[in-house]
Amino acid sequence: MNYDSILYEEQDEIGILTLNMPEKRNALGIHAETEITECLQDAAKRHDTKVIILRANGPIFCAGHYRPEIVNQPVSNIRKLFQTSFNLMSAIRNVPQCVIAEVHAIAMAGGCHLVAGCDLITAAREKAQFGMTGLIYSYNCTTPTVAVSRAVGQKKCMEMLMTAALYSAEESREMGLVNKVFEDDELRQKTMELAKDICKSSKYAIYMSKQNFYAQVEMTEHQAYMFAKEMMAQQGVSVNAIEGFTAFMEKRDPVWNDDTF
Repeated sequence: MNYDSILYEEQDEIGILTLNMPEKRNALGIHAETEITECLQDAAKRHDTKVIILRANGPIFCAGHYRPEIVNQPVSNIRKLFQTSFNLMSAIRNVPQCVIAEVHAIAMAGGCHLVAGCDLITAAREKAQFGMTGLIYSYNCTTPTVAVSRAVGQKKCMEMLMTAALYSAEESREMGLVNKVFEDDELRQKTMELAKDICKSSKYAIYMSKQNFYAQVEMTEHQAYMFAKEMMAQQGVSVNAIEGFTAFMEKRDPVWNDDTF
């Protein structure tokens, strides 16, 4: 598929989705978010990949939402923009692939929301920065709060909101927002290595790990254990789990059946 706002390619079992609006600092508007959503949904439907890496071209990873689609717009238009944002975040959550945000530069406001909604985040040590900067404009980052507060906890999220500060890659890793910090010139290589490491497992295992994690995270502890018990039972009789255990006991490499869930 051809897109205006993004680039997409697949390398073996890894998809690479690149924000490609450097002249707009990769700001997210309805058109761009719709294209990203459609790209993710297409990748999910085909399921040829196990991992999708989200990158960006240009000196800014993402400067948030496109201001002209907010300023002096009727509330119905702004609501439509953030419904589109909700659709995008839901797509990231629901695709069977593990989605890794590879952040090489500033990701602020809606950009911070976009990466926080991904399954994993890698960041460049020197140039990557993260922040919910809405209060600079007297505009609270309410949608980013949803994903960020679930990653860093309430107090740190409130600090990010109230200060509107930018946090370094290392600070973001320490607070739990970022998974891995790499040297700037090694970011792409190391992120690809991480993606390839994930690809060693079956599509079934990656999908179930992702879906089960997000299903249980909002449950009470008792509900989560009841859910986990049933999932462990069902997954234990799956073709790929049986193959994985058998290969381990036979001291050989597993042969996954990625046509079977």
